Amino acid sequence: MIRTNFRVDGSGTRWVTFVTGIANDLSMWDGQVAVLGRRFRILRYDLRGHGGSEAPRGDASIPVLVDDLKTLLDSQQIERTSLVGLGLGGAIAQAFAIRHPERVERLVACCCRARMVPDFAAMWHKLRETVQHKGLETIVEPTVQRWFSEDFKAAHPEVLDKIRRMIRRTSLAGYLGVTNAFLGLDLEEDLGGITAPTLYVSGANDRLGGPPELMQGLAGKVRGARHVSVPDAAHIANIQNPEGFNHVLLDFLGERA
Repeated sequence: MIRTNFRVDGSGTRWVTFVTGIANDLSMWDGQVAVLGRRFRILRYDLRGHGGSEAPRGDASIPVLVDDLKTLLDSQQIERTSLVGLGLGGAIAQAFAIRHPERVERLVACCCRARMVPDFAAMWHKLRETVQHKGLETIVEPTVQRWFSEDFKAAHPEVLDKIRRMIRRTSLAGYLGVTNAFLGLDLEEDLGGITAPTLYVSGANDRLGGPPELMQGLAGKVRGARHVSVPDAAHIANIQNPEGFNHVLLDFLGERA
């Protein structure tokens, strides 16, 4: 069992668990916790090798990352929670909802995919090769540039600096481990097994990580699922447009099944 860095915030009887993506840490959800914490008990954590979590040697897989989440929930005696995940975190959240349907109250899968495809895999293989040979610093700037739209980057240099620091808190072992899991992503045929009320959230300007048309297609594979696209947001939609993202999140999580 690895040591997982986590934080609990907020109040209320209903839990919401936030799941981060590649080269993120739990600080990425600061803008959500400030709003949702008034109504929900919030758990957020760092993936293995990210932020303050332990970085075990060797590659991870989607099932391993699902087990990490289950172990954390068990340790906090959280029997049932809503899940909100972005990027790889969205994939983990979908996989958890498939494998442990009784533990998921509501599912929000953001800016993500459910299957790795060859053209996207080629990009990730190249990133992994670069990191293996030249270190994590070499992908900090390309990653920041990929995550946000041009107008946002020009208007908010202070946000980009914060994101660069977050990426640098990712260990080499953590980056390589979870990107291996991402390359093995293959959930699309199992999405029909999700029973929780489900919302797919895209950034309207996300062209690569989880484009709106792709997210709409995923919603069509889950019974009763909906898709909402957040305007003025690219891949890290919750940071680029926190107000729009939070509005969507509160509307959905506030509904009663």
